[in-house]
Amino acid sequence: MNSDHYTYRVTWSAEDAEHVGLCAEFPSLSWLAATPAEALAGIRSVVADCVRDMSAHGEPVPVPLADRRYSGEFKVRIPPEQHRRLAIEASEQGVSLNRLVSAKLASGA
Repeated sequence: MNSDHYTYRVTWSAEDAEHVGLCAEFPSLSWLAATPAEALAGIRSVVADCVRDMSAHGEPVPVPLADRRYSGEFKVRIPPEQHRRLAIEASEQGVSLNRLVSAKLASGA
């Protein structure tokens, strides 16, 4: 498993007064450092060590988000009233409910 394919992020931690490196596929791991570059290098190193250890012990290693296949479909449950409101809005706009909701998700509305 190539640990370079994982999803890394560096953010500022006001609580720790340092930058924190994170990996989406390993939410329990983090690395604090004085600079963003050090935080990124630290979390990448920790993840690589963790992947090696998991592999050596026959444990399943998380598949990187970037390497996963996505169908483009997911189900979401909403209250019937909201479903009705969205169906009406889609009809008024002359688009499918799917297209309306997809556009709203894409725009953050």
